Amino acid sequence: MRTLRPQEPDSGPAKSPGGGLLPVLGSAVLAVIALPAAGASLSVLPGELASAIAAAVPGDELVLAAGRHPGPVVLDKRLTLTGRPGAVIDGGGRGQVVRILGPDITLRGLTIRGSGQSLPDRDAGVFVGRDGSRARIEHNLLVDTLIGVDLWGAADAVVAGNRIAGRTTGRVSERGNGVQLWNSPGSRVVGNDISGGRDGIFTNVSRDNRFEANRIRGVRYAVHYMYTQDSAVVGNLSYDNEIGYAIMYSDRVTVTANLSDGDRAHGLLLNYANSSTIENNIVRHGGEKCVFIYNANKNVLSRNRFEGCGIGIHFTAGSERNRMFGNAFVNNRRQVMYVGARFLDWSADGRGNYWSDNPAFDLNGDGIADTAYRPNDLVDQVVWTWPAAKLLLNSPGVQVIRWAQAAFPALHPGGVIDSRPLMTPPAIPEPQFQPPETPPWPSPPSR
Repeated sequence: MRTLRPQEPDSGPAKSPGGGLLPVLGSAVLAVIALPAAGASLSVLPGELASAIAAAVPGDELVLAAGRHPGPVVLDKRLTLTGRPGAVIDGGGRGQVVRILGPDITLRGLTIRGSGQSLPDRDAGVFVGRDGSRARIEHNLLVDTLIGVDLWGAADAVVAGNRIAGRTTGRVSERGNGVQLWNSPGSRVVGNDISGGRDGIFTNVSRDNRFEANRIRGVRYAVHYMYTQDSAVVGNLSYDNEIGYAIMYSDRVTVTANLSDGDRAHGLLLNYANSSTIENNIVRHGGEKCVFIYNANKNVLSRNRFEGCGIGIHFTAGSERNRMFGNAFVNNRRQVMYVGARFLDWSADGRGNYWSDNPAFDLNGDGIADTAYRPNDLVDQVVWTWPAAKLLLNSPGVQVIRWAQAAFPALHPGGVIDSRPLMTPPAIPEPQFQPPETPPWPSPPSR
């Protein structure tokens, strides 16, 4: 039962410390002065959540006791829902477990489970509608949900420190994303542990977003950008996914200090991505390609380490005006795959890249190799164009062609050249995942 707070008596016009009336102020300042008192903190037992939400006033905190609190739950006023250890909101396999339809609402310390299974209906553990600006989803455990957190038009939302375990059964295309955003400018996704489902973090038609320090495992794409501008991907860790970071049809994206370890197809994919900065990332132990650049223009790739992939970088489809310098290509089976007749010099301001297979000398000790490095030759381009030509790779004729190109560089038909290759790789610190400062994740109670 709620205890009503007494109202303050009307004391007339506000007066200054000297006794005079305060001057007339702007409406914004008056609004701050007139803020209501802090809300009450109310305990909620299992079975009482719907009535507690109905009776609460904006600013209240509802503290959910341990046990199962049936959903779905709808929040449309400024409330905070906090869970004691063992508190579970269970949607019972229907729809969206928690629907946030008002601004300044917080969910903290809860286990949220049991959404529906309809992607067209956006069934999710937490759905934040376009009126849910400044929502905060913090330190929750989301399990058995189709979509973990869905920000649908909500601006300036924060999804931080959650553990999201998506579904791992059925077709990947029929699973939901861990966190997904549509037209949610200014929103941040920080410090979450995401596994299972389709994509870890997916954003579409948005801007000014920041995805930082998340750990993502066992999904299709760890981070998937579509039509998202002026945003940042910083300090994330991608393990054993199909693709680490897929930046597609997006401009002015900063991708920095991320790790891709063991991603099977590509660590980094730039597809119609333009005017972006890719720096201080580590891609290693990948299957097919560390980096795939397709029709991406005016990007800067600097101080990245691409190591242990089938192809270090595949560069194709008319990508132009990209700058590539200060990177390390280490122990890839093929460092570069580029099919084209243009010459591309991958160096800038007197510095190129480090190539682990470059048998170079540095007689003057300036850290720059004395001769240029060419990762590919004419034979490579013939094999990429006509794969059946691989049968001739060990023939005397092919060996003569390769010797001639090494002796007479003018015979090269075009391709990548590093005119200022580095003698040592740059030191790039590896990002570390720091779990949220919360008690250990509770095991969700059985149904």
